[in-house]
Amino acid sequence: GIVVGAIACGALYEKEDIRTSSMQHVSRLLEDADNDVASDDDCDNVTKLDSSVLLVPYVAGVLYMFLAIAIVCDEFFVPALEELASENYMNLSMDVAGATLMAAGGSAPELFTSLIGTFQESEVGFGTIVGSAVFNVLFVIGMCAIFSLEVLSLTWWPLARDCFCYSIGLCVLAMFCGYISPGTIELWEALVLFSLYLCYVLVMKY
Repeated sequence: GIVVGAIACGALYEKEDIRTSSMQHVSRLLEDADNDVASDDDCDNVTKLDSSVLLVPYVAGVLYMFLAIAIVCDEFFVPALEELASENYMNLSMDVAGATLMAAGGSAPELFTSLIGTFQESEVGFGTIVGSAVFNVLFVIGMCAIFSLEVLSLTWWPLARDCFCYSIGLCVLAMFCGYISPGTIELWEALVLFSLYLCYVLVMKY
């Protein structure tokens, strides 16, 4: 009985020690949290770097990326596209190759951005597509005309064809989003839009 009592007393003392050490550990954590809050308050008083100072590096980085993309496109992308569209492979005209292969290559970032925005339920994908279309129609065509070393001869057929197909695509998209299923795109609507693109490719091919 004495041995059992001693063991029980030892267990009680051990539990009390564990409880005391746990309370001390909790109090120490609370003190550390208070110190972290105080350090955060101190950080708020630190003078932040003005974002306008970073404007020059940002602009320089964007211009550098424009130059790098221009070199890559001139040295690799356009020659590879011409070879792929030649008689040895797909036998496509430069007009059709530019409207399909080059358009697909240039729109690949928009595709992945739209996919990420779709799964994250964000509107960044739709804004990217609309902004890229405006950028291509206005900025790209204007810059090509400005920096061209000779007069560019354009025919009416590619412009009329692309404008007509683009107008049909926008009208169908507006009808889907505005009337049939407001604010959403159903699976069958996505298949219809994809079928319209296939029809556009067939029209250019034949």
